[in-house]
Parts: sequence; structure tokens; C-alpha cells
Amino acid sequence: MSNPNLITCIVQRGDADKVVAAAIKAGAEGATIYYGRGTGIRQQLGLAGRFIRPEKEIILIVTRIEETDAVFNAVVKAAKLEEKGRGFAFLHKLDRAVGFL
Repeated sequence: MSNPNLITCIVQRGDADKVVAAAIKAGAEGATIYYGRGTGIRQQLGLAGRFIRPEKEIILIVTRIEETDAVFNAVVKAAKLEEKGRGFAFLHKLDRAVGFL
């Protein structure tokens, strides 16, 4: 595949399934979900930071260039990423990918 893109989305634990469902509905062929633990702002907030769960779900979605905008927008909407503290998403331009159907 030439000119593929990789969408990476980091969301609160428990939100990944609905984000992946929205991505697939928008044209993605699948996704990989794995778990992580966030650090940084939680520690800086002190006592108030106790209410931020450090457990995160990381979603990787490889898309064809023509599907990327629709899938990215679906991910942002499903994860409510415009709201502060909900997570974030970013896009990588890949040179090549193999094994993608």
C-alpha cells in the first residue's frame, strides 16, 4: 500500500470500543487497541489529580489516504476529543505498509 496513514488515538479506559466502532463505520478496516498508563498532568495537579484515571487505551488505525479524513473525524467525534481531558488523536504519514488488506 502506498501513502497509508496511521491514526493514533489515546482515550480514557473503556472508551476504545465505541471509538473503533465509529472508525469502522467511517471506512476503517480495523484497529489495534492496547493499554497504557498516562503520566504528567495528573502529578502536576496534586490533590485534584487524583480524579484523573491514569489508565488509558491506545488505538492504532491504518487507513488509505482517501479514508483518513472521514475516519479521523469519526474518531474525534466518538471520543469527544474536543472536550478537555477526554484524550487526544494524531495522524502519522507513513511511507509504506505491508500486510494491510
